Amino acid sequence: MSAEFAISNYSLDSDRAHDPEPLPTALRRRLDGRFPVDPFGADPLFQDVIAPVVELLTPVRVEYPERLPDLGPAVLVANRGLGVGEPVALSVAVRKTVRRRLRVVGTPEWPFVGPALRKLGGVGLRPDDVGALLRANHLVAVPLGLTWLRTGAGSPPLDLLVAALGYPVIPVAVRAGGPLGLSLRPWRVVIGEPVEQRPGLARDQLAAAELAERAREAVAALLA
Repeated sequence: MSAEFAISNYSLDSDRAHDPEPLPTALRRRLDGRFPVDPFGADPLFQDVIAPVVELLTPVRVEYPERLPDLGPAVLVANRGLGVGEPVALSVAVRKTVRRRLRVVGTPEWPFVGPALRKLGGVGLRPDDVGALLRANHLVAVPLGLTWLRTGAGSPPLDLLVAALGYPVIPVAVRAGGPLGLSLRPWRVVIGEPVEQRPGLARDQLAAAELAERAREAVAALLA
């Protein structure tokens, strides 16, 4: 996947969230085929159209929102890598606080499911894709491990954090509002301080291992 992105298409910044277009305009774009899709398959206009519904169904409370960057690349390392609730809650939190779209790592390569999730901003578990998104100044959410456990921080994704070396890495804890997330209480999204990194060369496995462990410990502390 090329690291080069068209930053604007139809006057649309692919990183920034916008208010949705009027429904007739959005439908006309669909019928005419006049809507942007980025190299990873994301459909930002479609994301903007469904965002109000998603935000209504997924209320969130964000703690320390000032730690999220308004501009530039960063990796949000969060608990739990499988499931739908946590990535959706984190995406809503990012959209509400800094008006940015979040790229969520971990999209499965399944027919129909994979392309649909990529339209919503998902990307596969590939270090090259993570690196390309960061070079294009996107916010990227990386799971600490492919686990269904909600209370643990999971295992560090060393191969993905190799691509994150040199970029801000921010720990995040996402907690459901109730059992299985089925509650009228909002999701709780806690943003941590950026993780310190020691200077290291690109693809430095030792530096990536240290970063992964620090990120795991930071997320575990937020979950405690």
